[in-house]
Amino acid sequence: MAVSLLCVLTTLACAHSAEKDTTYWHRQGNSLFNLSQAAYSNWAAGGDNAIAFDVSFNYVAEYKRAKHLWQNRLELAYGMNFTRSSGSQKTNDKIYLSSNYGYEIGHNWYLSASVTFNTQFANGYDYKTDSKVFLSQFMAPGYLSTGVGFTWTPKKWFTATLSPSSWRGTFVCNTLLSEQGAFGVEKGHRLFNEFGANFKFEFNCALLANMNLYSRIDLYSNYLRKPQNVDVRWDIQLTAKINKWFATTLSVNMIYDDDVKVATKNGRGSRLQIKEVLGIGLQATF
Repeated sequence: MAVSLLCVLTTLACAHSAEKDTTYWHRQGNSLFNLSQAAYSNWAAGGDNAIAFDVSFNYVAEYKRAKHLWQNRLELAYGMNFTRSSGSQKTNDKIYLSSNYGYEIGHNWYLSASVTFNTQFANGYDYKTDSKVFLSQFMAPGYLSTGVGFTWTPKKWFTATLSPSSWRGTFVCNTLLSEQGAFGVEKGHRLFNEFGANFKFEFNCALLANMNLYSRIDLYSNYLRKPQNVDVRWDIQLTAKINKWFATTLSVNMIYDDDVKVATKNGRGSRLQIKEVLGIGLQATF
């Protein structure tokens, strides 16, 4: 279902980009499909037949006219790995949507209001154990945040959104995970409310003629509990075009959330979470 959704969105975006645009809108997007396969027959060194895919879709739409600025970004990703011995395992899963409206109050400064939403498509499991342990699903967790503040755009490749008044809700819409108190919610609850400050910094620039870097850093401090423990989310997307149709992509996601506890040798605790996906495959830009 996730792959079908990504394909439909890609088709719609490509069709939309073909329409005549106005001078006030800047739209840009890309979709990537990576596929790998390995097969063994009488291979003395051993091995396991495997096939894997990873598909992603990114789209940016920015409106700028007179004193008005409206920035929108959509990121979707899904990946699976299939082996004969282990079956299917999810390798990538992301839904991210952000929208920020600003009204200019000074040179490159805007009074702004923003909303951000992110979750995942499918169930997530801990594959390190013999029996898969259920860890997550769509809207478990789901994150929704809104804030008001200021947006600063000194360069085309840099944007800072500073929201000293920001609400963030962590949703755990699964009974089992809710009863465990997963992702920072109290046991038996499905929503964890936070009120604090959110600072977001975005970089989007061409490092070389065929290489582009997008980086987003989110910093959040909860005024209501341990404001000194700042939550950090850092996303990096590096794309290097090989030719018109093929590209190499590197995606890195790093999260530190003081309220999210992960399993360690000494029990459970807050740790830096890192996810990295590297692939070579088909690319479509529009």
